[in-house]
Amino acid sequence: MRALLSVSDTQGLAEFARGLRELGWELVATDGTRALLTSEGIEARSVEDVTGQPTLLGGRVKTLHPKIHAGILARRSDAQHRAELEREGITPIDLVAANLYPFREAAARGLSGVELMEQVDIGGVTLLRAAAKNHEDVIVIARPERYQGVLEELRERGTVDPETRRELAAEAYAHTASYDAAITARLYAEGGECFPDELVLPLRKLRDLRYGENPHQQAAFYAVRSEAGALTGMEQLHGKAPSFNNLIDLNAAWRIVSDFRQPTVAIAKRDNPVGVASDPDIVRAYRNAFRSDSVSAYGSILGVNRPVSMPLAHALQDTFYEAIIAPGYDDDALAVLKRQDLEIFRAPANDGARSKRSGALDLHRVEGGLLLQTPDDSVSDEGNFKAVTERHPTLEELSDLIFAWRCVRHVTSSGIVLAKGLMTVGIGPGQVSRVAAVETAVRKAGENARLSVMASDAYFPFPDGIEVAARAGVTALIQPGGSVRDRMMIETADRYRMAMLFTGRRHFKH
Repeated sequence: MRALLSVSDTQGLAEFARGLRELGWELVATDGTRALLTSEGIEARSVEDVTGQPTLLGGRVKTLHPKIHAGILARRSDAQHRAELEREGITPIDLVAANLYPFREAAARGLSGVELMEQVDIGGVTLLRAAAKNHEDVIVIARPERYQGVLEELRERGTVDPETRRELAAEAYAHTASYDAAITARLYAEGGECFPDELVLPLRKLRDLRYGENPHQQAAFYAVRSEAGALTGMEQLHGKAPSFNNLIDLNAAWRIVSDFRQPTVAIAKRDNPVGVASDPDIVRAYRNAFRSDSVSAYGSILGVNRPVSMPLAHALQDTFYEAIIAPGYDDDALAVLKRQDLEIFRAPANDGARSKRSGALDLHRVEGGLLLQTPDDSVSDEGNFKAVTERHPTLEELSDLIFAWRCVRHVTSSGIVLAKGLMTVGIGPGQVSRVAAVETAVRKAGENARLSVMASDAYFPFPDGIEVAARAGVTALIQPGGSVRDRMMIETADRYRMAMLFTGRRHFKH
C-alpha cells in the first residue's frame, strides 16, 4: 500500500506517518513534508524518485505528473485501468493526505500581488480533488484531526469503511472549495467588487447548537473564514454552551457597546437593546441601563466594554441574566459570576472599538436565496448633523442626542430611543408605524420621558410622532430627515420649542 503525503499544516503528521509505516505502508512525500519526516526518523520516498522527473519552475510543478495522478485516479475494479498501470509501471496510490499553502495567513500578513499569488496551491488542490473523486479506492485526508481515526480503522480492519471514505471525500472538496473562495474574495476585494456574478462563502463550523430558535429546529454556528469577529473569536469561561438565541443577543449586546469609547453597558434581548447607558463608573452605567426597562432585563444578555470588576459582579446578582460578554474579568469578579450560573464570555483582545469590517457583507436569508449588503457600521456621520429648528440643542441635549443616535441604529425598525443623561429611558423597537414606536418608548419611559431627547432611525412621515413625544416632555430629537413633509416636521418641532437635528442618514434594521 502506498500513501502520498504533502502538507503545509504539519500537526500530527509524524505520528500518522509512523503509524502507516508500522502497518507496512510505503510513504511518498513532497520535499518539505519529506524533510520533516526524515527529521523524525521516518523513511519516505521523494516525488522525484517516483516520477523520474525533477521539480520544475522553482517548485510550482512537483506532483502534476501521470505517475502520480494515474496512481490516484485508476479504478481498481477496472481491468483496463489496471492494465494501463502495469504497462506504464505505475504503482497505485491508496491514500493521499494533503492540505494547502497558507493563502489566508499570507493575505492576513499583508502580502499582495505576485508574493501572495505564490501562496496559491495548485498541486495540492489537484491531489485532493483527484483522490476525492476516486474515494472508493483512495483514502483522502484534508484535515489533521482525521489522522488518528483513519489509523484506528486501518489497524482494526485493514481498510477504511465506505461511509468514512465518503465523509473524507466531502471534507476534501469542502477544503478546496473554501480555499478557492478565499482566493476569489481577495481578488474581488482588490478590484473593489462587492457583488460579483458568482459568490462563494467559505464557512467553518465552530460548534453544533442544542437547537435553533425553537426546540424542533436543528442549528449550528459557523464562522466566515475570511472574517474576524467578536463572537467567532470569543472565549467561553463558564456556563453551558450558548443557544442559537443567546448568540444572536450576545452579538447585539457586544455590537452596541463596541460603538462607544466611554464605559458602556448594554442589556439586549430579542436582538434589541433593553437598556444602554454610558458613565465613567461602569457600575453606575449598569444600574442606569437596568433602570431603562428593569422588567424586560430579566433573562437578557449583558455587554460591557470594560473589564468586569467585583463591584459590577455584585451589582448583577439581583437579576437573572443568561450570559455576559466583556473584554475581561477580575479574578474575584469571575468567581462571583460563576456562582450565578451565567454563560461568561471574554471578547477578543483586539475587538474594542469596532472598525469597518473590510470586505464583510451582511446576509439575510429569503426563500431560495440570500440578500447581501455592505454593513451599516459607520457612526462617522456625526459631524454632518444639521440643526433645522429655531432652537438649537443645548450641549447636554447634544450629548444625549449623539448617544441616542448611536443606540437607535441597533433597534429594529421602526425604532425609537428616548435618552437622558447618557442612558436610555424608553425604547420602541420593531413597530410597523413610527408613531406606535414613539408611543411604546414614551410608555416605557413614563415620567422619565420629561426632559429626555428622542432618536428615530428613519424620518417622520407625519407630525403625530413628534407631537406624542413633545406632550410627554421630550425636548429635542434627532432623525435622518428626507421626507416630503420635512417642512411640516420642522414647524411642529418649532411649535413645541423642540430642538431638532437632521442626520442625512437612515439606520433601518429589519
